[in-house]
Amino acid sequence: IGYVLVRCLKNPAMGPPLTDEARAETFATKGQALKAIIVPALIAVLVLGSIYGGVASVTEAAAMGVFGVLMAVVLRGEFSFRTMHESLGQTLMTCGMIIWIGIGAAALVGVYNLMGGNRFISGMIMGLDVAPIVIILVMMAILLVLGMFLDWIGVAMLTLPIFVPIITQLGYSPIWFGILFAVNMQVSFLSPPFGPAAFYLKGVA
Repeated sequence: IGYVLVRCLKNPAMGPPLTDEARAETFATKGQALKAIIVPALIAVLVLGSIYGGVASVTEAAAMGVFGVLMAVVLRGEFSFRTMHESLGQTLMTCGMIIWIGIGAAALVGVYNLMGGNRFISGMIMGLDVAPIVIILVMMAILLVLGMFLDWIGVAMLTLPIFVPIITQLGYSPIWFGILFAVNMQVSFLSPPFGPAAFYLKGVA
């Protein structure tokens, strides 16, 4: 919002005021335009409401979202077995990619740990004569950089087996660190080459 405000103040042509015709539109006309977002809004409420309401876990809520979309497509008369086949094919490709990333990351971490890499890193970090919060910040910096180039699953399998024991030794809560990790991994959702959020946004646009 701040960016848009500054750009429009510097160049008012980029954010022109509403035309007289647009101002004259009735609520009925605007209501017709709002109908297009009712179904997506209901699906969002179904998914997020079931999570925050404690009705379903994240995975179960995802299944409820799929069911809601399927019902919406059926009610709109747009359901076809070809569409279902294409959707399932894309889902399998995405899941297959994630699974192979997980397999590759697990193999890398396994070899890394067998060679003593986790003990080396743990000993090096614990040997630093700095405050524990500095160690946390170094970990966050490592996660930030890795998130720019790797998928979050690969980052998790590569770093968590090393970082979590260190966090425990420092006296911090692993759950608290897990929240920090999840927030930090939003970088991997936004930053190419993976950046799934960017691809989702492009698909919606």
